[in-house]
Amino acid sequence: MSALVITDKERATLSRLAEFPLLAGIYGRRSRRFPVGGEIPGGPLAFRSGKDVQPLSEFERALVLATVTGVTGWHFGISHHPGYAPALPNYSGSASGRTFPSAAGFHTTEFFFTDDTGTYFLPTRDAAPDVEIIDGQVDLEAWLQATVDRYQRLSPDRLHIPREEPYLEGHNTWIANHPGSLLVIPVADLAQHLIANLAFFAQNGYAIYDDIHDRPIPGVDEFGELRHASEPFPLSFVEQYTLAEASAELITSVYNGHLLLGAMGLGGWTFDGIDRLTILGASGNPDVPGLGFHVQTDERWALPNPTGRPGVFETYSRPHVPDIATAIRNFADRKYGDGGPFHPATPGPWRDTPVVRGSAAGHDQRLIDLLTIEATYIDDTFGKLPGSVPTVQVLNYLQAQHIDTDFYDHHFDPGAYLSTHRDHQHQWH
Repeated sequence: MSALVITDKERATLSRLAEFPLLAGIYGRRSRRFPVGGEIPGGPLAFRSGKDVQPLSEFERALVLATVTGVTGWHFGISHHPGYAPALPNYSGSASGRTFPSAAGFHTTEFFFTDDTGTYFLPTRDAAPDVEIIDGQVDLEAWLQATVDRYQRLSPDRLHIPREEPYLEGHNTWIANHPGSLLVIPVADLAQHLIANLAFFAQNGYAIYDDIHDRPIPGVDEFGELRHASEPFPLSFVEQYTLAEASAELITSVYNGHLLLGAMGLGGWTFDGIDRLTILGASGNPDVPGLGFHVQTDERWALPNPTGRPGVFETYSRPHVPDIATAIRNFADRKYGDGGPFHPATPGPWRDTPVVRGSAAGHDQRLIDLLTIEATYIDDTFGKLPGSVPTVQVLNYLQAQHIDTDFYDHHFDPGAYLSTHRDHQHQWH
């Protein structure tokens, strides 16, 4: 990816942006959907913009994407658990922290985005920090460039989403993925997240049972050494727990971006009104390929099940792994292999990082065997991993665009937008 060229005017704008009050961003947050070049054709808020469509500049796009997805240094992990002591708890999947939280540092979310220049993948899940952040201060230009360097263009075209139901919810057909806009798409690997939760529960003494079919999982009874062997958790709970935890990553990442829009004076909002199967590539219409994910179908399932885009975003599920045993090994390698959070050579925030990372509890063969039995059972019984929720979760999106203040002046009382929106064109362009 080419270097991000930042002008002197943009540097001055960066300085002003850094001084924008957090509380002003929170209290002034609104969904401001009407863009330059937009139109509401009928109803009480009918309006046609008199301005041309205006895409985000490369600088604006990089700021939004860095704030949603950016790597912010090494995270601190889970500091203590009496059941693990003197070992360090070993929950985390990544050694890096990002701009949004993740349950126990699992970090199973990655990002796609689309705009008038094409459709892209933006991986940060396992990216090592490129820029030092001290006391919340960072060389923003270097941080933005690190984000730009990670862009991977998948297509020169904007993602095609027909402006009709069922591809879009009716109230979004006029505006979602509008020309000139930036659409950010977080995607979570629920297969990996489920494995992480199975490990979490197992290491804390709990197995699972299949409450959906009202039966134990064969072979689990051989692990009587578990502290709570007689109190297994229901599979449906663990999978719903997984779905909820991963969804929290999706919404908090784009919520950060939404707050930034107010600080920058951009319009836009967070929403979930694009059909997830359409986005991933399971709409059933060959003219609407979405992100091109591999899609599985099965007569046992009510809906198709996208599993990942080969070579780009591959979940810990078939066909991206040959079998579930391989997925479990990959899970352990991510944590304990090169660059992982529990590899002694991975840099980190502690005064003696090799000692801290190297003190983490390991994944012994008994744990690997239990995870393999449980996850293989789910895959065999339901035909996919997880069994009762999707393999890939898409929920919340962020759309960023240039606001048309004329619409708000025409239909709203004063105060419908911030001074940053009023001054955006002058200060940023």
